[in-house]
Amino acid sequence: MRALALILLLAGCATQDSGGLFSVYRDLETPIASKAVFEPARYQGQWYEVARYPVPFEAGCVGVTAEYGLRDDGLLSVLNICRNSDGSERSRIAGTAEIVGPGRLTVRFPSVPFVAADYWVLWTDESYRTAVVGSPNGRSGWVLNRDPVIPPDRLQAARDVLEFNGYDLSRLMEVPQ
Repeated sequence: MRALALILLLAGCATQDSGGLFSVYRDLETPIASKAVFEPARYQGQWYEVARYPVPFEAGCVGVTAEYGLRDDGLLSVLNICRNSDGSERSRIAGTAEIVGPGRLTVRFPSVPFVAADYWVLWTDESYRTAVVGSPNGRSGWVLNRDPVIPPDRLQAARDVLEFNGYDLSRLMEVPQ
């Protein structure tokens, strides 16, 4: 009975406008490439989520930030904060990211047991001011920026990277900051 309830819950998530658990935003036949020269020390710090593909765990979130830090054990700390439209904090989740290859992170959140997600840094500009993060399974993707407002040229570059990696740009949504 529990299995049936879980299947129905997951199926319901798959049809939400906020992006279902099984929504895929990229052509999986298109090869995806992570950043070959990824520098974790330059990636650490706060990022503003300026655009994303809809995922259920961020439904209704605005003013989203992600903070990465280097840990002594070689992992990256991860802290994601979601805000309400009035700027108040809606939720936060802390976890770790293991670097499993150049630009390839496996992210785990202790509050979500038994689940690890592959997040690949597809691109950063030369100064690590803007980053594009995607997943090989195509179920998520983000454009991150060091400031809440992204310059149009870097947003266009990020969109070009997503498109090159097979993402459907018509589903990309800007995130109010």
